[in-house]
Amino acid sequence: MKIGKLNNMTKGWFIGNFTPSLFQTNDVEVAVKRYKAGDHEDKHYHKIATEYTVIVDGEVEMNGVRYYKDDIIVMEPGDATDFTAITDATNVVVKIPGANNDKYLV
Repeated sequence: MKIGKLNNMTKGWFIGNFTPSLFQTNDVEVAVKRYKAGDHEDKHYHKIATEYTVIVDGEVEMNGVRYYKDDIIVMEPGDATDFTAITDATNVVVKIPGANNDKYLV
C-alpha cells in the first residue's frame, strides 16, 4: 500500500510525470485541483493532450461560460480556454496522454 498527501503533490497532480507522484507515467496525468474564488489561469491550449475537467464542487468560468458541480468539460487538442474560479472550487483533471511541455499560452 502507498500513502500520499495531495498537499505534497505538484499543483494537485498525483499521477503523471511529476515529482513527487504516486505513479510516474507519460500515459496520463490526474490531479485534484483546489481553487479559491478569484483564482485565474491564463488562456492556453494543448497540442497533444485531451483534458477532461470535472467540477466536483463550486462554480467556475471557462471561455465566458459558467460551469457548476457535476459538469464535465472536454478540451480537445487545439481548444483554447482560460479559467476563473467564481466560488471556491474543486476540480478533478485528467489529461491523456500526459504529454510533457504541452501547454501553450495564447
